[in-house]
Amino acid sequence: MGPCRIDPFGNGPKRGVCGADADTIVARNLARMIAGGAAAHSDHGRDIVEVLYKTALGEAQGYELTDVEKLKRLANEYGIQVDGRSPQEIAKDLAIEMMREFGMIKDRIQFVERAPDKRKKVWEKLGVTPRGIDREIVEIMHRTHIGVDADYVSILLQGVRAAIADGWGGSMIATELSDVLFGTPEPLEGMVNLGVLREDMVNVVVHGHNPVLSFMIAKAAKDPELVKLAQEKGAKGINVVGMCCTGNELLMRQGIPIAGNFLLQELAIATGAVEVMIVDYQCIMPAVTHIAKCYHTKVVTTSDKAKIPGAIHVQFEPEHGYDTAKEILKMAIEAYENRNPDRVRIPKRSMKLLAGFSVEAILKAFGGSVKPLVDAIKEGKIRGVAGIVGCNNPKIKQDYNHVTLTKRLIEHNILVVETGCAAIANGKAGLMTPEAADLAGEGLREFCKKYGIPPVLHMGSCVDNSRILVLAAEVAKYLGVDISDLPIAGAAPEWMSEKAVSIGTYVVASGIFTVLGPVPPVLGSVNVTNLLTRDLDDVIGATFAVDPDPEKEAKLIIDHIEKKRKALGLP
Repeated sequence: MGPCRIDPFGNGPKRGVCGADADTIVARNLARMIAGGAAAHSDHGRDIVEVLYKTALGEAQGYELTDVEKLKRLANEYGIQVDGRSPQEIAKDLAIEMMREFGMIKDRIQFVERAPDKRKKVWEKLGVTPRGIDREIVEIMHRTHIGVDADYVSILLQGVRAAIADGWGGSMIATELSDVLFGTPEPLEGMVNLGVLREDMVNVVVHGHNPVLSFMIAKAAKDPELVKLAQEKGAKGINVVGMCCTGNELLMRQGIPIAGNFLLQELAIATGAVEVMIVDYQCIMPAVTHIAKCYHTKVVTTSDKAKIPGAIHVQFEPEHGYDTAKEILKMAIEAYENRNPDRVRIPKRSMKLLAGFSVEAILKAFGGSVKPLVDAIKEGKIRGVAGIVGCNNPKIKQDYNHVTLTKRLIEHNILVVETGCAAIANGKAGLMTPEAADLAGEGLREFCKKYGIPPVLHMGSCVDNSRILVLAAEVAKYLGVDISDLPIAGAAPEWMSEKAVSIGTYVVASGIFTVLGPVPPVLGSVNVTNLLTRDLDDVIGATFAVDPDPEKEAKLIIDHIEKKRKALGLP
């Protein structure tokens, strides 16, 4: 009977053969995009939970509990006994409790309790408080099947519920447990852009999103046996660099250089200097194996969820993590001999940046409280805060929207926090060093110089958007208001993935006005478009706005922040 499509010219019938109209069709398609994005991020979270559980049992080779204090804090949130127990015992119980978050045993996920009371009441009134992460995703797929939910408002509210389960559930679990396993980020210097590749070393690019693999590769690359083998082949050593969000994970915690964001993955191979690109999942172009055929580069897939024709598949399991990492690195070292020096073209450009701004690190920089940030906002030195996140999009000149929007906001004394490809973009542009404060407005410049921070804070990978939610909640609770009352905004200037649709939805559902660059596929329904860009404000306290021009996006955000300042009675 399908596929269900909208006639863009309005000449066709008003309803499909089953009776579904444009509102129903558009809402179903959008909800399924949310489900796809929430599934991707939350499955990432599930993988981290599994590694925590196996680490607690002593079955995950090479992994350890790095941040035990954070482990204990998380256990307290879940009501798990901490005193007199070993970290392994605590971690096992925490992993089991988090596994329950994905199913139907509980009636609400734990981390929604981190939201301000006013926000939780909004969710409860609308019936969108998540019960279980997988449950909400599955319900979307059920509701949008033929002959089930046809009410566009009802469908989209379930989309909101699944998105909240992602942001305040699966993604937040992934972030928090990555901190437990690999360390909670603190500010450190790193380098970004293709210039981090080395002509005299074996270059290994780790690409994707799951730090479970990339951290083991980074660890194994220091193995004396492998370093010696690389030297015997004529290289000075092994140079591990990141790509996309798994690169952000390594950058945030170990200062390992990052070669680039989404649209640089093919160009990294085209330098002729990459021996192996190791991928896990998400945002990996199938094209990388076609590009690799032109060079000596090998592409290695490591997850049975993400196999690519033309790649070498080496299944990565935490039980044999270190041994598998060594196996793949030996493959890279052997490939080094096949590199053609005459075809190596590594751009000389790279840029310093300061990364590692977890919520804990930000609070530590401010003396353990959000008070200095709030005081600066009250005084007007900082007009507000904007979170810029999301992908690269080949429809847009690479990084242009990210960088242009960021520059305009800091010029207007708006502190910017970033994750994912947006963070990498502005790192390449030099906006993530303390010296970049000179590009900011007078008030923000003064604030940044006082605390030694950049005007643009790198808060991590895509799943680490959950850190932005936690920070916003802390400020709202400190002031005794809802998140929707704060002078804050979000933006995804170059978004392109289903994950970005879920992210944008949970950010708006959390009460944060959000501007999108590319137009989402909703224009076939006037009612859905109006709901997302206007009517949501009355029920959830925030809406979407869309504008492909970053200069106009900046104005939308600035105007919104000033409106919120006025409502709070701020100067």
